[in-house]
Amino acid sequence: MKEKVMVAMSGGVDSSVAALLLMEKGYKVTGATLRLFSNSEAGIKGRRPCCSLADVEDARGVAARLGIDHYVFNFGAEFRREVIARFAEGYRKGETPNPCIDCNRYIKFGKLLERAKLMGMDKIATGHYARVEFDPGRGRWLLKKARDPSKDQTYVLYEMTQEELASTLFPIGGLKKTGVRALAAAHGFGNAKKPDSEDICFVPDGDYAGFLVRVLGIRAEPGNFIDRNGKVLGRHRGIIHYTIGQRKGLRLSFPEPKYVVKKDAENNTVLLGSSEELLSGGFSVRDANWISIANLKGPMRVGVKIRYSQSESPAVVYPEGGKILVRFDRPQRAVTPGQSAVFYDGDIVVGGGKIANR
Repeated sequence: MKEKVMVAMSGGVDSSVAALLLMEKGYKVTGATLRLFSNSEAGIKGRRPCCSLADVEDARGVAARLGIDHYVFNFGAEFRREVIARFAEGYRKGETPNPCIDCNRYIKFGKLLERAKLMGMDKIATGHYARVEFDPGRGRWLLKKARDPSKDQTYVLYEMTQEELASTLFPIGGLKKTGVRALAAAHGFGNAKKPDSEDICFVPDGDYAGFLVRVLGIRAEPGNFIDRNGKVLGRHRGIIHYTIGQRKGLRLSFPEPKYVVKKDAENNTVLLGSSEELLSGGFSVRDANWISIANLKGPMRVGVKIRYSQSESPAVVYPEGGKILVRFDRPQRAVTPGQSAVFYDGDIVVGGGKIANR
């Protein structure tokens, strides 16, 4: 009997080709599109974010062309609770969260997998650029980088569990984007040239602070810019307007460049300093999730990636009092609390966690 796979079809070209490839491999494929919010709920006007009604129609059109069933699941309440609320809370605490990671954890590989199993599916699949393999020697499922390093998305998938990895397929993980678009065009998909989504889906204009104030009603309380000695350098517009490493938009003038070095939510201050003050030799990680190992029992040499767009840097990780201590071989710039640190051993994801406040 054919294995039944539910493909998360966002309306984009990647998930559309994922469904195509699974059909060609003999799987019984069903498509599913997730409705997570509406434009009005997100305060969006005149823009087309992902998860829009237009994306639902794009996904439905591809499903019809492939001759497969297509469902639309409304996970709006779960998205607001597990993703948007966590995003807001992170900013309240002076962090800079990555909601895409929470969306993958709680919605795409949480609620969708749960729904798929209830409908009798064997597995789910997505259009992420990543690979999954079972390692008999370790007795564990491994998450591995995509063949195309420029498209690798393992950074936003590091919170996947062994159960989720065992039940997930990434059909395009071995392809390049040009190859994916060529397949879509060859099969007449209307979204073959559809541009990739680069912004946070519910903040497509990139104005995170505006979204927090306008939609969630979070107050941006003005406070003081200070230096290392506590000297007041000026007034800020509210800590939600700033992120670590920021230089532009401070609305202050100094003889030498100043950067946001730290945000202190408790005292409502923003610490400004030199580029050198942004360098950090290490940090702590909370809420660690392990993939290639069951747990970290001692020092381990890894490559550490501290943001999605960055290459990993060599470091050693240590278990320390319920957290993980990261020590870089060479200091790194703008380590940002609330972002994730993901640990790699070559192309294998060892695990990762959230960067803790200093």
